[in-house]
Amino acid sequence: MDVSFLGGPQPQLGVGVVAPFDFALDRELWRWVPDDVSLHLTRTPFVPVEVGLDLARLVSEHETLHAAVQALHAVSPQVIAYVCTSGSFVSGIAGERAICAAMTRAGAVPALTTSGALVEALRETGARRVAVVTPYTKSVTDSLEDFLGEAGITVTGRAYLGLTRHIWKVSYRDVVDMARAAAVGAADALFLSCTNLPTYDVIPQLEAELRMPVLSANQVTMWAALRAIGAAAVGPYQALLDPVARRGPAAMSGPAAVPGQGGGTPDGTPDG
Repeated sequence: MDVSFLGGPQPQLGVGVVAPFDFALDRELWRWVPDDVSLHLTRTPFVPVEVGLDLARLVSEHETLHAAVQALHAVSPQVIAYVCTSGSFVSGIAGERAICAAMTRAGAVPALTTSGALVEALRETGARRVAVVTPYTKSVTDSLEDFLGEAGITVTGRAYLGLTRHIWKVSYRDVVDMARAAAVGAADALFLSCTNLPTYDVIPQLEAELRMPVLSANQVTMWAALRAIGAAAVGPYQALLDPVARRGPAAMSGPAAVPGQGGGTPDGTPDG
C-alpha cells in the first residue's frame, strides 16, 4: 500500500524532562500534554538512598543535571524541565534558581523546575496562603514550607505520609484523606507535592469539595513547561488550566468547611 500521500508525521514541539531515577509516573505527565507536543524523558543515575533530604540533594547536583541535559540536547527540545519537587526546593529559592541556570548552560535552552513552576502557578492563581499535602517525611515537608516561606507563601495547614520509598503506589483515597486533613485553615489553594505522587484524576474532585484551586507537582511543571513554548496544558476541570473551572467552585472565596474535621494543622501519617 502506498502511504506517501500521508506526508509523514506532523511537526512536534519538544519538552525535555529530567526526572529522578525512581520516577514512575511517565504516563501521568503525558496526560497534560497536547498532541502536537512530545516529551523527551531522561533520568538521573541510581543512588542507593531512601527518599529524604539527602536524596533530594544528590539528584539535584549540578553535575548530575548537566549530564542529563546534555543527553536531551540531542533531540533539540524547546525547553527542559527538572521534574523533582524536593530536589528543586531543598536548597531554597537561590538553589532553585541555580539549578535553572546550570541546566540552561548545559543545554542552551530555557530550563525550569517543579518548585519554580509551583511559585509561578501560585502567583497565577493569586494564592498567598496554601495548604500542603506531601508523601514525605517531616524533615522534607519542613523544607518545602521553608521554600514557600522564602517565596512569600504562608502554609496554613499540612498533612504528610512519612514515606521514604514507593511513593507512586499511594492511592487516590490517601491523597484525598490528606487533602481534607490539611485544608482546615483559610487557604487560597491546596498543593499536592512530589512528582511521584499520582494526582491527575483527583484534582477536579478536590477543587469541587474544597472550593479552592488544587495544584499538583506534575500539573504545575507541565503547565509551566508548555506555557514556555507557547502551548497549553490539557486538564479539564482543573482551575490552573481550565478557564471554566477557574470560574467554578474553585473560584469561590472563603475556606471550605470539611465535615468531621476539627481545627489545627495536623501532621498526619495515615496508612498508605
